[in-house]
Amino acid sequence: MRFPVLLISLLLSSIPVIDVYAAAEPVEIAAAGHGHDETNSAFDYDMALSTSQAAIDNQVGNYRFKRADGQSLRLSDLHGKPIVISMVYTSCYEICPMTTRYLSTVVEKARKVLGKDSFSVALIGFDTRFDTPDAMQYFADKQSVGDQGWNLLSVAEQDIDALSRDIGFIYTPSSNGFDHLIQATIIDADGKVYRQVYGQVFNTPLLVDPLIELVLGRSSPAQSFLASLTTKIKLFCTTYDPVRDGYYFDYSLFLGMLIGGSIILYTVFVILRELRKGRKQSSV
Repeated sequence: MRFPVLLISLLLSSIPVIDVYAAAEPVEIAAAGHGHDETNSAFDYDMALSTSQAAIDNQVGNYRFKRADGQSLRLSDLHGKPIVISMVYTSCYEICPMTTRYLSTVVEKARKVLGKDSFSVALIGFDTRFDTPDAMQYFADKQSVGDQGWNLLSVAEQDIDALSRDIGFIYTPSSNGFDHLIQATIIDADGKVYRQVYGQVFNTPLLVDPLIELVLGRSSPAQSFLASLTTKIKLFCTTYDPVRDGYYFDYSLFLGMLIGGSIILYTVFVILRELRKGRKQSSV
């Protein structure tokens, strides 16, 4: 019985995972800012995008934050599972609120697929003068994410520049607040930048697929062979439905692999049986 299981595992491991988003340029480069005049602004969109993409694989420093409840938290406290980081400033009255609300809908879709505690979300205020713990809680409550298990974090003024460099986030003061690239940064379980997702509104798989890769694609050393195999099957058979804009487990893919593996096993059995028959006849 173990041989068929091994064969299925080999079939799964031999299937290449095509990452259609890793090398793709963002279709829409959106920046936050109100009444923004691109010709007169000091904000350089191309440089911001280049800096953001160059941050992929960066190790993010173990910065200290203050949570909305006043308790201290270090980034390493969130290690062990992926983190989705969204940088906002709480005095933003349009773009940041809308971006946060949309991000929350995609986060909920990801949680339905992967489990509520499979990854963390960190909403970080980068305007260190005003983004206090109370301001972060008020902002989150206004966007209906204050009770969604997100980490609402204020960062010290001496750390914001280094944190921004680590995750490739550039912001520039403007007459209406700040101009910045709208991005969600996905950090892996070890604290490295894994993917950047751009735009006030974006396609659901752009955020969820990298999380699926990180949560289901990484085997734990403590996992048994059967648990590891089950995780691989779940990774391969989790499918996005663009009509419902959601994910589901496609059993037909697993059944197809099972049938294909059975056919291969039966073919090998028949060949071996015929070879044995041929050897017996030749020996007679």
